[in-house]
Amino acid sequence: MHPGAWWLWALALGTAATRTTNPLLLGLLVAVSAYVVTARRPHAPWARSYGAFVKLALAVLVIRLLFTTVLGSPIPGTHVLVTLPEVPLPDWAQGIRLGGRVTAEGLVFALYDALRLAALLICVGAANALANPSRLLKSLPGALYETGVAVVVALTFAPNLIADVQRLRAARRLRGRPDRGVRGLLQVGLPVLEGALERSVALAAAMDARGYGRTARVPAAVRRTTAALTLGGLLGVCAGTYGLLTAEGGTYGVPVLLAGVAAALAGLRLGGRRSPRTRYRPDRWGPRAWLVAASGAVVAAVLAVAAVRDPAALYPGVVPLTAPALPLWPAAAVLLGLLPAFVTPAPERPSAAQPAEEPS
Repeated sequence: MHPGAWWLWALALGTAATRTTNPLLLGLLVAVSAYVVTARRPHAPWARSYGAFVKLALAVLVIRLLFTTVLGSPIPGTHVLVTLPEVPLPDWAQGIRLGGRVTAEGLVFALYDALRLAALLICVGAANALANPSRLLKSLPGALYETGVAVVVALTFAPNLIADVQRLRAARRLRGRPDRGVRGLLQVGLPVLEGALERSVALAAAMDARGYGRTARVPAAVRRTTAALTLGGLLGVCAGTYGLLTAEGGTYGVPVLLAGVAAALAGLRLGGRRSPRTRYRPDRWGPRAWLVAASGAVVAAVLAVAAVRDPAALYPGVVPLTAPALPLWPAAAVLLGLLPAFVTPAPERPSAAQPAEEPS
């Protein structure tokens, strides 16, 4: 499966999560991504980062609720849960308070808002668990190769770090030593840091041996044309996106956006001449990749339209407190995100003679 299809599917689900604060729809989006990850996650160390993103999402929920409890909420509420001691602040800190009343309406509003960010983080974690970063790097155009290498190194840092921590904790448990708490964390931290430094040195040597950063000679006219197309395309994308987000730019938003995307793609194609690259067994974008990307795009499109036509269902109110309802058509559209779990091939299980891939 092409790694770009997984990223498009996950980003589309994340986009859908930003279009609603309905906890039922957000929970359904998280459940869809979790099911696909469980069914199609490869047996590799870099694919174990999904749990870390789930923990990060839970931390976001807790921090958001704590901030609302301590700093208050702009949402007026009548159901007071607890009253904390309030710290008086100077006049220049108008609008900010420490302590005071904690209302159910404010906490529910904070929970809805935090769930949206948590669902977005979990969708990004699904992309990290499903798409091989090295294969994704091979699919980038030549103009973005150096930038792509830096991004891939950044994306693989967390999975490799998690794999190192799990391996060291397992070794400490086998030796009868503590692997939890502050003491265990301190004794595991130094070997993890040492391994990260060794990987950095090895990576730098490998990149230097493979000619990282070398460029080919191209005529000055091609360089100027590339710069003009890329800059003009990015400006067109920004102007078109702004037009789509405003009521006045609905007529010119789509044409300007499409023209900007076309110019930027042409600039990237011309810019690829400066970075000659060969690809061994490039990934093909086949019918399954189209189905995976399309399933995510349909989810994002349906929720974007529903947010405009029925905002009350996708943004449930908290004043007065009411139980959120599950809108039928958006929920059915979210279930289309399960399609990759059935149309993509199952991951290969490592045999006894060939263990799972080790972090490099």
